[in-house]
Amino acid sequence: MKESIKALVALERGVDREAVESVLPVDEGIDLVDLVEGLDESWSVLQSSPANMLLVACGGHSKHALGFIESAVRQRPDRPIVVLCSEQPNGFVRRVFDAGADDIVVLTSENGAVAAESATGEIRFTMQKALARRSGAAVAGALLGELICVIGPKGGIGKTLTSANLAASLAQSGNRVVVVDLDLQFGDVGLSLGLTPDKTIYDLAMSGGSLDADKIEAYLASHESGLRVLLAPIRPDHAGAITVDFLRDVYAVLRACNDYVIVDTPPGFTPEVIASIDSSTRVCMVGMLDSLSLKNTKLGLETLELMGYDPERIRLVLNRADSHVGISHDDVLAIVGRRPDVMVPSNRDIARSINEGKPIVLAERRSDAAKAFRSLAGIYAPERPTDEPTKRNGRRLRLRRKV
Repeated sequence: MKESIKALVALERGVDREAVESVLPVDEGIDLVDLVEGLDESWSVLQSSPANMLLVACGGHSKHALGFIESAVRQRPDRPIVVLCSEQPNGFVRRVFDAGADDIVVLTSENGAVAAESATGEIRFTMQKALARRSGAAVAGALLGELICVIGPKGGIGKTLTSANLAASLAQSGNRVVVVDLDLQFGDVGLSLGLTPDKTIYDLAMSGGSLDADKIEAYLASHESGLRVLLAPIRPDHAGAITVDFLRDVYAVLRACNDYVIVDTPPGFTPEVIASIDSSTRVCMVGMLDSLSLKNTKLGLETLELMGYDPERIRLVLNRADSHVGISHDDVLAIVGRRPDVMVPSNRDIARSINEGKPIVLAERRSDAAKAFRSLAGIYAPERPTDEPTKRNGRRLRLRRKV
């Protein structure tokens, strides 16, 4: 029997109470135990409330609301929190999730009974999902998909090769996977997958209007393996249109409706790369078996440490790991300070697979290189229960982006 929802609604001051009340679901199985104006007042009521869910209604970017959410999570980590937001400033969605909220519904300014009914249905569905996850009815274990940032301070070391093969391996296992080509000037993910750029991340950034799962899906190129790609701009001068706040919002939407988001980055720690690392759940550092690459790999790991990134969430991939260049695997440990998690051997079929636009995990499935990339995918996607859902709803977030 489904657990009934007992929700307390906390309204930030300045939020239109009637507008919120008009879209709240009142159904069998959903009991709105209280609606309190003012977050400080809501906190007092929350201490003795029987509510097993918290709805937080706020306006635009609100530090007060973020602090309220963080405190509520600390008080009762088992109680789901859904945020109702009347505006969508850039970057706020990511901060809401970082604060510990389970989901967010952006209330549009559209009038009419149909619009209100649609908003009520979305809120109802979001509340039911949030409680189901916390009560164990859903086995997904986490609201958002993994965002894996593939980085390397040096160019030409195989970041795109790693991103493409990791993504293809994950997709072949039945996961919903999107690759974002963040090399905004010279991205080659499309070329490595044999995809022709029709719509790119630049076109998405310039499209204006709302930014939601359905819209982003229309800008993704599909690959035969099942993965989709948000391709890099076709011209280097288009790179300036991609802002850090825009990327954060794109990542939030993609993680909400995919199991894995793979971000293929350019060399170095540009503002876009740093923002991607900040938004990530895992980092895949890529290096090669030569002294210059290993030196830069060590510097990259040290930079992540300075950024406060958890070393347990970093995996090290060493390409061309069987090259005879006078550097042993013990030398790698001495230089970098850790052993590689995955070592990809040299294989002339890799170059052929790139030229053919087909990842080696698909072109030469039995090769040692393909096995190495599949082992990397296994690190990120260990075996899960057979009844775990692999598809996420793509209609959860509607983000209003200023144009």
